[in-house]
Amino acid sequence: MQCLPDETLPFLLPSRYCESDRFTQMASSLVTGSAPGYDQCTVIVSSILETLQFVPGAGEQIISATEVNDRSEAVCRDMAHLGIALCRALSIPARMVVGYLEALQPMDLHAWFEVYVGGRWYTCDPTQDDLRGGRVAVAYGRDAADVAIYTQFGDPVELLQMVVNVERLPGPPR
Repeated sequence: MQCLPDETLPFLLPSRYCESDRFTQMASSLVTGSAPGYDQCTVIVSSILETLQFVPGAGEQIISATEVNDRSEAVCRDMAHLGIALCRALSIPARMVVGYLEALQPMDLHAWFEVYVGGRWYTCDPTQDDLRGGRVAVAYGRDAADVAIYTQFGDPVELLQMVVNVERLPGPPR
């Protein structure tokens, strides 16, 4: 049995878009024969890759893991929701990460998830068959409701251009 740090406990519970309590049977059947922990997570990521086609820009509405599970196409955020729900259903802490992925085409925010196994967080990205590219994490949360980069009220506004600069901060005074 693994003792989990207190800060990982919220990432075990069902959340708005990751209804892990609805995935217990599915998660158990997916990982039958896999070693507990990390191996189960890799099976889940592989299963999502096999069953869902990653279609950038197709996700106008945020949908839950239950809704994603009934589809054949999804955006990165929705694929992460499904992975998180399946991992949590197996009592593996899982959290949503939003940030940038080097060389993503077209360049946009990207979502993936992390699992807490063996005393550390591991990156899982069901949009890629092999983790590649540098990642810059911007926000962590239970699901997309926690990691919204902006929240808009009123009429929609079209974003025409975005520029991201990464600068090294000066070190402490000596």
